[in-house]
Amino acid sequence: MELLPLFLNLNGRAVVLVGGGRVAAGKLQQLLAVGARVRIVAPDISPATVDVLSGGVPRVEIVPRRFVPSDLDGAWLVVAAATPEANAEVAEAAEKRRLFVNAVDDPANASAYLSGVVRRDGVTLAISTHGEAPALTALLREALDAELPGDLGAWVAQARRERVDWRRTGVPMDERKPRLLRALNALYDAARLKRSAEGVMGADNWTTTAVAERIPWLNGPEDSWL
Repeated sequence: MELLPLFLNLNGRAVVLVGGGRVAAGKLQQLLAVGARVRIVAPDISPATVDVLSGGVPRVEIVPRRFVPSDLDGAWLVVAAATPEANAEVAEAAEKRRLFVNAVDDPANASAYLSGVVRRDGVTLAISTHGEAPALTALLREALDAELPGDLGAWVAQARRERVDWRRTGVPMDERKPRLLRALNALYDAARLKRSAEGVMGADNWTTTAVAERIPWLNGPEDSWL
């Protein structure tokens, strides 16, 4: 089974979270971080979940009972973080409503998978192992986070400037990626010249060559510069 990587805009949209335990608390934090309106359905709320709510979260509704199918009315997404039996009930009800379900550590009842996420300077990377190896997902997330350049924000700013110019001048899609690569390399060329002029380019300083060797991995199976 192959999955379609997808980023969802849940800002202001209703998400149902079934379960109130420690795992549910972690999912609640993720959902609140992206601005979702969360309805928690659970007979018991754990201290971990209470801690997430302790600051007062107006976008959260708590329904203190077991799940019933009508809890999904109006939802855009469902997160099942309860027992396998309860998750199966949620998955069945969601399937009838054509809603995607993220069933935490329960791939059999899942149709959507919340991935390991790296967020840095306007860039979001997501890693998935189809819900079958979450510990590996976490390790890969940490490895990618360590590999990203420390000045990624400068990359993002340059890419945004270049995109404005490309759209204004009608640069074809297939020319944009190599142009961006040259523009990013130019950032380091300029910095190297500045440091050289200031007399601070020593053996311990990074060089254009060293950094440029890392830039070519900035590619993917499709170009998406629109």
